[in-house]
Amino acid sequence: MSARPVRAATTAVVATLTLVLGLLGTAAADAAPTSPTVDRSLHLAGAPNARTFQGYTGVAGRVVDDRVIRSDNLSRLTATDVAALQRRDVRLIVDLRTSFERALQPDRAVPGATVRVRDVLGRAPITTVVDLPAAYRAFVTDPSARAQIAATLRDIAATTGAGHRVLIHCTAGKDRTGWVSAVLLSILGVDSETIGSDYLASNAYRHTSAADPVNGVNRGLLDTSWRLVDSRFGGMDGYVRRGLGLGAGVIAQLRSSLLASPR
Repeated sequence: MSARPVRAATTAVVATLTLVLGLLGTAAADAAPTSPTVDRSLHLAGAPNARTFQGYTGVAGRVVDDRVIRSDNLSRLTATDVAALQRRDVRLIVDLRTSFERALQPDRAVPGATVRVRDVLGRAPITTVVDLPAAYRAFVTDPSARAQIAATLRDIAATTGAGHRVLIHCTAGKDRTGWVSAVLLSILGVDSETIGSDYLASNAYRHTSAADPVNGVNRGLLDTSWRLVDSRFGGMDGYVRRGLGLGAGVIAQLRSSLLASPR
């Protein structure tokens, strides 16, 4: 194959991603999302989907703390936003995006935080980044995607185990971040209804709705992954242990670091 078709294909991909990333920054005008019962937002001007899991109930009635932040990308952080993340002692930022996305919307640095790239969809067909049903299938079926998800969870266990906070993000903070969050909350013993509500809360924080196929999320997308988890691994425990290869030690560390006794 000559270099010209490759360059043309790359240009087309970049153009497609640019269009999609532009759309991701624009909320649907007629959206009417349901507001979360509890506001877990960090209220960052440049990352409106940045929020914690604080207060969810997990294993044995223990409560999830705020040491993990799920977020959209950090390219538009203000100086005030950066200072807020520093005050929270964010020591690790895990970027789940592809190289194209990172080049188009480079994160603003947060002093004191190490950045680690865990490109979930980097080895899947590039169209998977913008084909959401394909992306949600890849989270379960693609070995490379599973390896990056597993590495992210190990990162969280190690950093929170040392007493620090972690921020994980993709572009909009709703799909790759949404799935990693769902898996993490499952490991912590949070019930499926709460996990679904946390996932759908992106619509409220992003001021969009489940009916918006680009900016929003809907339960059908999440269920795509859940069904594959059940059919291929016999449930979330099988996915975590066999699909992701997480051992009992990592699972125990996550629960120890992120769950506290209720007050």
